[in-house]
Amino acid sequence: MSLLFNDFKSWEEHCANTGEPLYQPVLDYEIEQKGRTEEFIWENIAKAYEVMKDAVYTGLTEDMTSRSGMVNNSAKKVAKSPVTVLSPEFQMLVSRALGAKEVNSCMGRVVAAPTAGASGILPGTLTTLQELHGLDDRKIHEGLLVAAGIALIIEQNASLAGAVGGCQAETGSAAAMAAGAIVYCLGGNVEQVFTAVAITIQCMLGLVCDPVAGLVEVPCIVRNASAAAIAYSSSQLAIAGVNAVIPVDQCVAALGEVGESMERKYKETALGGLANTPRAREIEKFVLVQDVEILPDEDENS
Repeated sequence: MSLLFNDFKSWEEHCANTGEPLYQPVLDYEIEQKGRTEEFIWENIAKAYEVMKDAVYTGLTEDMTSRSGMVNNSAKKVAKSPVTVLSPEFQMLVSRALGAKEVNSCMGRVVAAPTAGASGILPGTLTTLQELHGLDDRKIHEGLLVAAGIALIIEQNASLAGAVGGCQAETGSAAAMAAGAIVYCLGGNVEQVFTAVAITIQCMLGLVCDPVAGLVEVPCIVRNASAAAIAYSSSQLAIAGVNAVIPVDQCVAALGEVGESMERKYKETALGGLANTPRAREIEKFVLVQDVEILPDEDENS
């Protein structure tokens, strides 16, 4: 954040020196850099969170079938599965992350946090967190500001885009944002918040971006669910006092290094990975044929 700092260490030192909560410098950034009032910022954070909650609800109640056919109501299937591998809370988390992301893939309204391809992670994690712990909206809104600060630092020192750094930069960053927000909302200290970010990045490092048929559907949707789970596990580790060993700023640097060295075919080009499997190529041909607009012959119009 150009207002005060560009890395997590400086953010931590600033809060230690001023006694400010983690979200305050991010709020100041918005006020001073964007010329917005504090009232405007809080109102719009509240609106963004309402959109997130609406996306979760929509994904779990309405028909989520995409034009390609690859998206087919996965969230509802998980939520209503008669055989349960997970605890009810974990099942709820996964289904909500799936649902919000399916809304994006079906052209619904979402919050890109930090991208549309990762738009199920923060809604799934934060709505579940709020319900499980009885948190008020204000605490979640503060958590969203903390998440935004995390994203700003990752963006400056690595990337948030799959086309630049692979899926590790997209769902990985979203999971790191969610993990930091979770620990903050549960009263964790600054060190624990940033440890959650570090552990999450360590778990997501190296994940490629290989969307089938170039659509943000497969494997993007299921990765949102997995990333939400990683955000929760990383949060639990951090708030329990587990040491990430590698400092958070060095984890972000590693994220950038891996992204830079990743081959182009693994950066949202649909040229490698799952997108290059025989089945994926069949789907790609089907999708392309569907999207071709048959234009009248020029001779017929002359």
